[in-house]
Amino acid sequence: MTDLEARLRAVVRGEVGFDVTSRALTTMDASNYRRVPAGVVAPRDADDVAAVLAVCREEGVPVVARGGGTSIAGQATGTGVVLDFTRHMNRLVALDPEARTAVVQPGLVLDRLQEAAAPHGLRFGPDPSTHSRCTLGGMIGNNSCGSHSVAWGTTADSVRDLDVVTARGGRLRLGRDWAGAPDGLRELTEGELARLRTGFPELPRRISGYALDALLPENGADVARSFCGSEGTLGVLTEAVVRLVESPRARALAVLAYADESAAAEAAAGLLPFGPLTVEGMAADLVPSTAELPRGGAWLFVETGGESAGEARARAEAIVRAADVVDALVVTDPAGQRALWRIREDASGTATRMPDGTEAWPGWEDCAVPPARLGAYLRDFRALMAAHGLRGTPYGHFGDGCIHVRIDFDLLTAAGVARFRRFSEELAELVVAHGGSLSGEHGDGQARAELLPRMYGAEMVGLFERVKGVWDPDDVLNPGMLVRPAPLDSGLRFSVLPREPVDVAFGYPSDGGDFSAAVRRCVGVAKCRTTSVSGSGVMCPSFRATGAEEHSTRGRARLLHEMLAGEVVADGWRSEEVRDALDLCLSCKGCRSDCPVGVDMATYKAEFLHQHYAGRRRPAAHHALGRLPVWLRAVSRTHTARLVNVLSAVRPLARAAKRLGGLAPEREIPRLATRTFSRWWEGRGASGPSAQGSPVRGDLVVLWPDTFTEHLSPGVGRAAVRVLEAAGLRVALPPTLRLAKPPVGDGRTVALDPLSLLRGRGRVCCGLTYVSTGQLDRARTVMRRTLDLMEPVLETGAPVVVLEPSCAAALRTDVPELLHDDPRAARLAAKVLTFAETLERHAPGWAPPRVDRPVAGQTHCHQHAVLGDAADHRLREAALLTGELSGGCCGLAGNFGFEKGHYEVSAACAQEQLLPSVRDAPEGTVVLADGYSCRTQLQQLAGVRGRHLAEVLAEALGASPGHDGT
Repeated sequence: MTDLEARLRAVVRGEVGFDVTSRALTTMDASNYRRVPAGVVAPRDADDVAAVLAVCREEGVPVVARGGGTSIAGQATGTGVVLDFTRHMNRLVALDPEARTAVVQPGLVLDRLQEAAAPHGLRFGPDPSTHSRCTLGGMIGNNSCGSHSVAWGTTADSVRDLDVVTARGGRLRLGRDWAGAPDGLRELTEGELARLRTGFPELPRRISGYALDALLPENGADVARSFCGSEGTLGVLTEAVVRLVESPRARALAVLAYADESAAAEAAAGLLPFGPLTVEGMAADLVPSTAELPRGGAWLFVETGGESAGEARARAEAIVRAADVVDALVVTDPAGQRALWRIREDASGTATRMPDGTEAWPGWEDCAVPPARLGAYLRDFRALMAAHGLRGTPYGHFGDGCIHVRIDFDLLTAAGVARFRRFSEELAELVVAHGGSLSGEHGDGQARAELLPRMYGAEMVGLFERVKGVWDPDDVLNPGMLVRPAPLDSGLRFSVLPREPVDVAFGYPSDGGDFSAAVRRCVGVAKCRTTSVSGSGVMCPSFRATGAEEHSTRGRARLLHEMLAGEVVADGWRSEEVRDALDLCLSCKGCRSDCPVGVDMATYKAEFLHQHYAGRRRPAAHHALGRLPVWLRAVSRTHTARLVNVLSAVRPLARAAKRLGGLAPEREIPRLATRTFSRWWEGRGASGPSAQGSPVRGDLVVLWPDTFTEHLSPGVGRAAVRVLEAAGLRVALPPTLRLAKPPVGDGRTVALDPLSLLRGRGRVCCGLTYVSTGQLDRARTVMRRTLDLMEPVLETGAPVVVLEPSCAAALRTDVPELLHDDPRAARLAAKVLTFAETLERHAPGWAPPRVDRPVAGQTHCHQHAVLGDAADHRLREAALLTGELSGGCCGLAGNFGFEKGHYEVSAACAQEQLLPSVRDAPEGTVVLADGYSCRTQLQQLAGVRGRHLAEVLAEALGASPGHDGT
């Protein structure tokens, strides 16, 4: 233990973390920069903050205040002690609807304030796109704005009083009329009145530098407002009184389409006289699909408010009539508006990749110019990028003249970094020439502070330094930001990563086969840190269950980044810190779809486990659950399923088995089917449709007998066969023997290779259980054997119908990414269809039976992330199964919920959405759960039997296919 750590532990009641994990998690924010802190402190109150500052001042150690860690200019990183306010100082202290104020702690997430204010018809005005995870302290530190700033201004416009602890321990209450001003600030300011009256550009989004003009007498000598945007360099915020605004009773969203971004930018300022709530702009390059948008090449999202939906719509329609648009759309439905706003909010993540997959980075994310000059500025900006051979797609707050853009800087080579510097210097000159601010929302940080003299001149920047000296004479608070800044091209987070690709198992096709590039995907926007999910969203269930950064997708990506860097996490693939952080990753794949930049932590976890345990003893659960297909086939071959069920019902034996297998003692051992699906299939030969004189003449489909359907839920397979055949399709199973030039097998085909008879039958397997436990060598062996068996199917036009969503997802993604050198893997992946997709594509004229009942349950997380559920939704509608399934993850997640030590998190994930949706469902509701894990979780935690959609439809057809195990 260092002396600093020991001294802090002696005086701080909150957590003090100088361990590898705590430090690694805070080396970066959402910027291009990286600094390794000495340690992290999570203070419990203002006294803790003061104690930390006293110790660090005496030790000469910097202090950096940190909220959600979503800053993109580097100001939330530091080499000293990082104060993490999200763990304890995160409360809404009070809310006064009459006064329209709230008292908040700095670690309070904005959405929590909005939720508390909403029942009173109020809201906090500023709302950055990171509203679900950014904190009020961070917003005050950066003077954040958001999409509604044309109506409600910046955070500084919403602040009344601030409680601050100074570096030398002063407790100040900042407000108007010099309230809380530190000694010497008033005298310094009153000696520079002329400079303060003339030295700041007039524009709505001027965030750069210190807001010293707020101290002018005509501006109320507002010390609190002046403190906003100081990026933690003047004092440490411990509490704030903020103003709330009245939220419109109804809103409408007008989406105005233009030919290109320049046309949209030119039009934006002309809409401001109509009093809109937002004027946001974006171009087609940032939209994955323009299907929901009116036709055009760029759009303005213009929101209006009113006392009624009709009034809001009328205002939106008036704007449409006044705007010169290519096309337009007005939406008043709240769900429709949310869907459209998600397109805009996700731009902060999608902008990090160019359409061709090239990486793009912040650094010049939010310059702002007078709105009337935005069109001209964008043209010059585009020309400057072209002159430097750079690309980027601007978007953002067009009504305020503030542009967000990520640019494809090469920050990995010396030449690329040099070009980054030259471009930054020239762009600063361009912004100033247009009367703008280097920062229009996110602050200067390290990215722009070096260039502030170009905007303000040397004398004004010198005044900034003197003001910093008044507040923080020892330069303890966030040194290197705003004044005496570090060079903008130093400390780049990419410089520590390996220059050559790391030897890995997966192919990482979207990242050029480079694991480092895959890890670089995480840019820190932290959508994974949301504490609730809306709609069908999934990411990140383990973070929502624990609230710990290391259990978020971003936290795990940060640890992997530091593992590759080798400085903080020094053990490489053998790192226990990385292993422990990944341990609670459910491999739900939610981040693969919900993360705006497509981080795929399930794959990274499998890769890490593969490398970590190479040549070492694995946990017992990896053998018990990872090799589940082997154990279940052994039971099937020996016809001992009934005996296993009897023995597992004996509690002492079950306890011993779970202890031996590394399983959670709280879990029940699932019952095995006494008759597997394949045995039922083989036994129906004489009673199938053809034998009954009813030949099926439709398309041939190959039904995949996954491990769960085969051994644990054969009733799902039987039901699927019944429905597929009722729809007129011919059903076959994959071959069980490798054949020379065979037809498509049905599980009973004779081998043409005599040696295969000696080897016995094989069964196709997606390798899912091996992948999820990181046994990738074994997974490849299993997958190649599967491809050998499936070769005859690959020669046909028959789709492969997979009933278990996790297995379908593995076949679609894991198999081609792990066997990236085998072209058969991609061919098989292209054939995989879900049950609903099969019926929609291969039996389009078939009408399902009318069930006419409400549904509850959960969309399988792998289906949401990889497969999509649009076809399932349409099939349910056609069968009159009404209602929506919840999002999130069931928490069992294959092997995860069965492993020892995971039960509490597993149950917490289920309690988030799945179990409440079932508990609150009316009588007669059909509980749908297509995944075996989801059904098991429902049964074990709620005593509810969930059913696959195939079972529900088969039952509605007439003769029920029977229950599992018969």
